[in-house]
Amino acid sequence: MVSRVRVWLNRTYAENVFFTDQLRRNPSDRAVEIHATHGDADSPVLAAADTAELEPEGLSPAAYVEYALAQCRRRGIDVFVPRLHQSAIVAHRADFEAVGTALLAPPPEAVAVFHDKVIAYEAVQAIGVPVPPWYRIRSADELVAAVEELEDAGHKPCFKPASGAGGVGFRMITRAPFSLSHLTGFPSPYVQLDAVVEVLKQAEEQDGETVDWLVMPRLEQPEVSVDCLTGPDNVVRMAIGRTKNGRRRGFTLHEQWLEPARLIAEGFGLHYLSNIQFRMFGDRPVLMDVNTRPAGGLHQLSLCGVNAPWAAVQLALGEDPGEVVPPFLGQDYTVVSGPRPLRAVTLPHQRMDEVTAEPLLPAMPAPADSVEVAPAAQALPF
Repeated sequence: MVSRVRVWLNRTYAENVFFTDQLRRNPSDRAVEIHATHGDADSPVLAAADTAELEPEGLSPAAYVEYALAQCRRRGIDVFVPRLHQSAIVAHRADFEAVGTALLAPPPEAVAVFHDKVIAYEAVQAIGVPVPPWYRIRSADELVAAVEELEDAGHKPCFKPASGAGGVGFRMITRAPFSLSHLTGFPSPYVQLDAVVEVLKQAEEQDGETVDWLVMPRLEQPEVSVDCLTGPDNVVRMAIGRTKNGRRRGFTLHEQWLEPARLIAEGFGLHYLSNIQFRMFGDRPVLMDVNTRPAGGLHQLSLCGVNAPWAAVQLALGEDPGEVVPPFLGQDYTVVSGPRPLRAVTLPHQRMDEVTAEPLLPAMPAPADSVEVAPAAQALPF
């Protein structure tokens, strides 16, 4: 009898409820049990798991590694998919292997390169992957100089943190003065240059604070996210592009997107699942960002007949899935949200894994998602 596989997802994105769904519906019908931890008791990932715990708050990266090792020992974790404190965790791969846990994450050298966008841009440019013009700025004067250079070249400037994920901190620069028009409709990603400069100068003068931003031209659509699966031998097993142009989504196998993604994944050893994002600068694709983790939209590849999470778990277990080629490309689609069940409400003094009572409200059946139908929710043990 083939043994079941125990997979742990630590503090991760809500979309990874679909990651767990796909693991359970793997083509081999192998039993998979999901353990999930999070800092938010209402994360839907906790409800989607077989067992779940609230994570302790305030742990340093080193202390979190000790917590993670204890989880793997106690829970018998076969494969750990780390998002929170990924850098610290992958530096201790041998310690996790010693307790029988495989890390579904790249080696520390690869994670370090792509933690800082400036280092990442310099590194990928050196292997021939095109990047947009960029300026690293830490002061108001540097911001103004970068914006003026981009505007003089005919570009629309924007900025984002030099390190970060998920589009947090991304803003587009405008010179239009603040007016009543900015208070109508939905909030805008545009910020007034004068206001940003004033805030930066105040922070520098009063608190000595500086920023670490990347200023660059606004890149145009389409945006293409290439999901890659790469083995520890640095050979890419899967590269599929997901296209985004406004609301419309689709898929591509065009080499103008896949070739630079493979160069990056193989050249830097982005083992297991990574996501490499491109946009247009003029008439050519350029690198926008590299994620050393599974993308939140990875499950959308199911529209192409691909179960990427399961192929990655196989690879982590030493069971090479071989080349993962989509049997077809799904039709264009859009993404809509839907309700997902949550865990029962716990008392403030209770750990999630100590709660065994029935839910305060009956469990909701999971609705049909825009991509796939989730199995009906069950009251699962903690």
